[in-house]
Amino acid sequence: MKLPSFEPFKTKMVEPIYRSTREEREVWIKDAHFNLFNLRSDYVTIDLLTDSGTGAMSDRQWAALMQGDESYAGASSYYNLKDAIKEITGFNYFLPTHQGRAAENVLFSVLVKEGDLVPGNSHFDTTKGHIEFRKAEAVDCTIDIAYDFKARHPFKGNVDLNKLEEVLKKNPREKISCIIVTITNNTAGGQPVSMANLKGVRQLADRYGVKFILDSARFAENAWFIKTREEGYANREIREIVLEMFSYADGMTMSSKKDAIVNMGGFIGFRDEDLFQKASMFNIIFEGFITYGGMSGRDMNALARGLYEGTDFEYLSSRIRQVGLLGARMKDYGIPVLEPFGGHAIFIDALDFLRSVPKEEFPAQILAVEIYIEGGIRGTEIGTLMADRDPVTRENRFTGRELVRLAVPRRVYSDNHMDYVAAVAKNVFDRKESIKRGLRIIKEAPILRHFTVELEKL
Repeated sequence: MKLPSFEPFKTKMVEPIYRSTREEREVWIKDAHFNLFNLRSDYVTIDLLTDSGTGAMSDRQWAALMQGDESYAGASSYYNLKDAIKEITGFNYFLPTHQGRAAENVLFSVLVKEGDLVPGNSHFDTTKGHIEFRKAEAVDCTIDIAYDFKARHPFKGNVDLNKLEEVLKKNPREKISCIIVTITNNTAGGQPVSMANLKGVRQLADRYGVKFILDSARFAENAWFIKTREEGYANREIREIVLEMFSYADGMTMSSKKDAIVNMGGFIGFRDEDLFQKASMFNIIFEGFITYGGMSGRDMNALARGLYEGTDFEYLSSRIRQVGLLGARMKDYGIPVLEPFGGHAIFIDALDFLRSVPKEEFPAQILAVEIYIEGGIRGTEIGTLMADRDPVTRENRFTGRELVRLAVPRRVYSDNHMDYVAAVAKNVFDRKESIKRGLRIIKEAPILRHFTVELEKL
């Protein structure tokens, strides 16, 4: 018989989970103004808010952490990380940062100016926030089929090369800061980008003289999808695929809290020494000296080790299988989810799930709230709240996407936990007709409002 799959690791430490009551959760979410970011973590049963910084480090990562060199300048931990980044990504120059949004802040301080356009594939919240904070515009050039949640396209994260060329053709070169491609495409449902698409972007970048940057938080998961879905890559090693992916880019930003399986850390990779030197000034201003950049030596050591562990095929297969298990359970229950399933999360289509809730009342947010009340599951809204207001008109941006993202931390939960999550969502699905109204905003920040917004039930 065919042997069943299993996680390629053993459990060495456990953390107890408090089983709260429904009555407790109803009080807690109201006190949090119906914003799941405002909840205390010990009020959460299973935390799927994000896969960023929430993974479980290995014994080897903990051992590397204990050997961290905390010298202010020139620490051995910096050189360990430099060697790992060179081997895994191929970039000769890098700057450490404390996390991915810090990497964006440093790099965009060099590249992005007021009035610029930054085309790409569905820029995620912090990326768009950094662009719009600088009074520039993020231009979404994702393929149209990405918005058909049921379509079975293997690379829904792809850039539409015709859309991208239109932007490049119709605007002067000096107005295009860079092209940013996110791998995998989080906003579009954790969907991968094909190697052929990356090659196509590179060709357009060369033709129009524009820099090409990869937002690389989930680069290893993207490589796994290329290996398992794209013709010609089945017999290639994950790290070979990773090197080819990065060979097409001029630079990269990295939130290491995802595919490098650490709790804190990030970096910027550079092909060009001149760009590295310009960014170094901002790194020193915003983050710290260029050989630590907001990270402790122990965290750099753990990150260096995590880059190798996160690009292991068996580990990636186990992780993506577990995400797929959650998606399959939900699909079996009739719950509308984005397909094919992404690498790091399952996305519930709230517009289909809650057809009676008007789009102006944040259906994805009220669905996330109801899932929390039902079983203590914390997810996050990918919809109108996260889309923010238009920077000119200040009207809500309705993108047509109202998704609840359930992001699975790496090496943390068992398949039994996934079964529980799916059962909780089914219970809400069974009573969906009783959910007819949503939420309204009573307090919000001018940018990236979803992190701190306060709402009330209608």
